[in-house]
Amino acid sequence: MKGILGRKAGMTQVFGSNGKLVPVTIIEVGSNVVTQVKTLENDGYEAIQLGFDDMREKVTNKPNVGHAKKAGTTPKRFHKEIRGVDMEAYTLGQEVKADIFKAGEMVDVTGISKGKGYQGVIKKNNQHRGPMAHGSKYHRGVGSLGTMRPMRVIPGKALPGHMGAEQVTIQNLEIIQVDMENNCILVKGSIPGPKKGFVVIKSAVKTDKKNDAFDLISYEEEVAEEEVAETTEEVAEVANGTAEETVVETETKEEATNEEA
Repeated sequence: MKGILGRKAGMTQVFGSNGKLVPVTIIEVGSNVVTQVKTLENDGYEAIQLGFDDMREKVTNKPNVGHAKKAGTTPKRFHKEIRGVDMEAYTLGQEVKADIFKAGEMVDVTGISKGKGYQGVIKKNNQHRGPMAHGSKYHRGVGSLGTMRPMRVIPGKALPGHMGAEQVTIQNLEIIQVDMENNCILVKGSIPGPKKGFVVIKSAVKTDKKNDAFDLISYEEEVAEEEVAETTEEVAEVANGTAEETVVETETKEEATNEEA
């Protein structure tokens, strides 16, 4: 098991060398630091705590500042524990980068879903509406709340209420690309939460499958060595010709000046 924290930057699409279009979500994963190492002797279980997104000491509290100083880092805005990791591979204050994952790996992404506010049963629980004709007295209501007995609403009945803003995990998402230059990971498909929402990326728990790395199309033009050599020779010839013309013009001007004198 391995994991990293990140921030959802948004969605885009990439193209493979075979022309296939793949929708991806960009996750920024920079500045991950191990802020605590929990052991079986001290805490009763083994885990590492990761911190993500730097904060100024002025806008945080003293416990957070002291907790970060133990790891020799700045206060972090987002903390999460990752269990089941190789404890010998992590030390307090260690920086975790995106290269712990490779293209083709399957991961689970956890985040807080978008809040929808108070919603009815049709939108919240995917129930069907009633007839919309004028004679009907049931359109978008809850419907039957139960039987004659026991004269109460059975626990678990789907009712209107607050929708969204809860922890959601989407499993078995494929990593399309790991961009170390920009410290981000491209994951196939959508993930929970709004833009700039914090997410946790962990190894998939229901599969150990690993796909081949997706062959992304490259938009950089490949120039052959022969073409580069020819271009260099042409530039040199032009430069030499310009220099000869400059010498001729200089000599002509000197001769004209001497004749006038």
